[in-house]
Amino acid sequence: MHRPTTAESEIAKLMPEPPSTPSRDLNVVLFEPEIAANAGAIGRTCVAVGATLWLVRPLGFHRDDRNVRRAGLDYWEHLRCHVVDDLDEVARRVGADRFWWFSTRAARVCTDAPFRPGDALVFGPESRGLPRRRIEENPERALRIPMRPEARSLNLANAAAVGLYEAYRRIGES
Repeated sequence: MHRPTTAESEIAKLMPEPPSTPSRDLNVVLFEPEIAANAGAIGRTCVAVGATLWLVRPLGFHRDDRNVRRAGLDYWEHLRCHVVDDLDEVARRVGADRFWWFSTRAARVCTDAPFRPGDALVFGPESRGLPRRRIEENPERALRIPMRPEARSLNLANAAAVGLYEAYRRIGES
């Protein structure tokens, strides 16, 4: 069983308890996030569109929680955020069939995905991305953000914002 670090305990105090019923809003899942400021910026973006943020342990934040708060400014009281031990817990709550796996290794571009309310956009850790097997096991649910070949990837907070706003736009069109 995971014992929360001091930073995780402080972050958890900032976040409300998960709702008991699944939301029809979008979900952003950060699998083993490493940088506190990215998690804070993504939380702020989630508030902007009414999405729920899921942080899957272990959290790799090496600084204290003020970096998360600073990036999220005064938005934390409005954020629905859950810190969980594994992806299975998220899958039980939102449904594994609702996961969209974002990776630079995916063949399908995110602008072609048929997003629906309640979907979960899953992003991997900043230094290594999602495990390759997740993409290989779910090629039809694996998405990439289109970009020029000179760019290896986007910053995690930027990638999450692009994916989240594309999903938000697509849902609004349906």
